[in-house]
Amino acid sequence: MDIDMKNAGAVFLKQAKDTMKNKTILIQFVMFPALAVIMENFMSIEGMTEHFFVKMFAAMYVGMAPLISMSAVLAEEKEKCTLKMLMMSDVKPAEYLLGTGSCVWSACMIGSCVMGVVGEYAGKEFFLFMLIMAVGTAASILIGAAIGTWSRNQMTAASIGVPFMLVFSFLPMLSIFNETIGRIAKITYSEQVSILINGLGRQDMRFENIAVLLLNIAVAFGCFAFAYKRSGLG
Repeated sequence: MDIDMKNAGAVFLKQAKDTMKNKTILIQFVMFPALAVIMENFMSIEGMTEHFFVKMFAAMYVGMAPLISMSAVLAEEKEKCTLKMLMMSDVKPAEYLLGTGSCVWSACMIGSCVMGVVGEYAGKEFFLFMLIMAVGTAASILIGAAIGTWSRNQMTAASIGVPFMLVFSFLPMLSIFNETIGRIAKITYSEQVSILINGLGRQDMRFENIAVLLLNIAVAFGCFAFAYKRSGLG
């Protein structure tokens, strides 16, 4: 597929400006990194593993911020007919997805970087932490894009997106306390992000972890493609 990077870049800049003005979306990128900083510095519980809050909030961040932000952006632009105007201006769906998705991904990676610093990752571990967060964020963005494309307006996007967000963001936390939930959660990208982050430094990465992440991305992309075809934007 031929992608004009100028169009994608223009969409990226447009979305960056819109995001800075939209406090509802902006707070999604700030909330969990801020919580990680606060909890790591002011909470200490006997017997708690090192950097427990960073590891827990990182997985929750991946499951919540990209999904909610991407679905809200797409639904808002559909509701205001901005998306159709962009398509009529020769901006292809792939260019729009790349531009908007890259903006959301970049914002999430800034938050991930903050968490990596607070978690005191360095060198190879910091690189792997950021890589895991990057892949997990990409999966979440595609799910958010599918929800936003499928939804008629922001209210519909919220009603559909919140249950998905709750599942993907809270499963990693609940799996810590319940083995049954943990076994079920292993099929989700957010749980695999949690497993991989908790395994940093112990060489615990397995083919199963990578396979589940890639499968989640493939399914999410398939859902987006289906939603796009059904939305009448083309």
